[in-house]
Amino acid sequence: MKQPKLAITTLAVLSALASSAHAQDGMPITVSGFGTGALTMTNSDQAEFNRVNQAGGVGKDARPGVDSNFGVQVTAKWSDTVSFTAQGLVRKSPTNDQFGAELAWAFAKIKLNDDFSLRLGRVGLPVYMISDVRNVGYANTMLRPPNEVYRQVNVDNADGGDVVYQHSFGDTTVTAQAAIGRAKVRSADSNVEFKPVISTQLVVENGPFTYRLGRAQANFGVYDNSSLTGLVSTLNKVGLASVANELKLTYVKGTFTSAGIAMDYNNIIGQAEYAKRKTETRLVPDTSSWYIMAGYRYGKFVPFIVHGDVKQDSIRDFAALPTTGPLAALSAGANGAIKSGLQSTTGIGLRWDFYKSAAFKVQMDRIKTRDGDGYFLNAKPGFAGSTVNVYAAAIDFVF
Repeated sequence: MKQPKLAITTLAVLSALASSAHAQDGMPITVSGFGTGALTMTNSDQAEFNRVNQAGGVGKDARPGVDSNFGVQVTAKWSDTVSFTAQGLVRKSPTNDQFGAELAWAFAKIKLNDDFSLRLGRVGLPVYMISDVRNVGYANTMLRPPNEVYRQVNVDNADGGDVVYQHSFGDTTVTAQAAIGRAKVRSADSNVEFKPVISTQLVVENGPFTYRLGRAQANFGVYDNSSLTGLVSTLNKVGLASVANELKLTYVKGTFTSAGIAMDYNNIIGQAEYAKRKTETRLVPDTSSWYIMAGYRYGKFVPFIVHGDVKQDSIRDFAALPTTGPLAALSAGANGAIKSGLQSTTGIGLRWDFYKSAAFKVQMDRIKTRDGDGYFLNAKPGFAGSTVNVYAAAIDFVF
C-alpha cells in the first residue's frame, strides 16, 4: 500500500473507532484535530531545504511537503480518573520523499490526585519548549520552529510513560514532568534506537511569562548505516583504532539541556530558547544552539522576526590524520562525518488570524551556511558556505 493511502486510512480508523466506542458503550469521546496546508520554496536548486526527520526537501519549485501536516486526536474518558488518548499524524516521511502516517501518541492517563497524573503507553517527550505542540502550527506564532535548535534531538515520543505534577501557587502555576521509555527513529539510511531515553522539564507560568528548564538523556545507537559502519571498520583495519574509538556507533550516552522563556504582554510577543547537546561520539557532535523571536499584535495581525544560530563545540576535524597519500580519502571521510551542520537563520513573517480557528502565515528566512552545507539535503558541489532564501505560505487550523 502506498504511503499516502496508508496515512488516510490510519486517520480514518481513529475517527471510526471513536464513533464506534461512543455508540456501543456510551463512553464519552472527544475528537479534535489540527493541520497545516503550506507551500514552501527557495531561491536555489543547489540544495534542498527540509525540516527534521524528512528524507526530501524543496528547491526552487514550490512544494507542499515540507511544512504541511494533518493530525487527529481521539480521547475516551473511562471515568473521572482514567482516560485513553490516541493521536495520528500525517507528515513528510523520514524514509522516502512521500507523506506517511504515524501513531504519535497512544496512552492511558491515570489521575492520581489533584496534582499528579500518570500516563502509560506512547507519550510525547518534553525535549523542547513547544514539544507537545511543535506540529500544531496554529498554536505557534512562527510558521515553523527554527531548525538551528529543533534539529538537535530528532525523537518526538517514546514507548513508556511519564509523571506530571501541576499545582498553582497564587498567580503562579508550576508544572513538572518526567518521562522514560524507548524510541526508534528511522531514516532513509539508518535507524537510531534510544533505550532508555529520560526527559524532564520544569515549567513556571506567571502572568504573561512562561519559563522552562529541561534536560533529556539517553543511551542510543546508530544501526543499519553501511557508510558509517564501513568507515569505522576501515579505520580499524588500517591501524587508526584511536580515531575509530571516537566514532562510537552503539552504547552511546548523550544529554540535551535547554532553557526557554515566552512572553505575551499587552501586544508584545516574545520567545527564546538556548540548548546544549553533548554525546560520547564524534559522529553526533556537541553543539550549542539558540533562537529568539519577537512580534507585535495589531488586532488580528502579528508581524514577527526570528533569528537562530548553532555552533559546534566539539572538534570539526582530526588534525593527526594524513591529508595526502593513500589514506587521504579515508581522512576526508572521517573528518566529514564529525562535522555538524552550521548555519544561522534570520526570518521575518506575518500571522493573520482570519478565522476563530484558522490562521494564515507567510514567512521568509535567509539562511547562511558556514564551513559546510548547513542542514540542507542533497547539496551539489560548491554549495558549502552559500546563503539561501526560503519562502513559505501556510494556513494553520484546528478543530
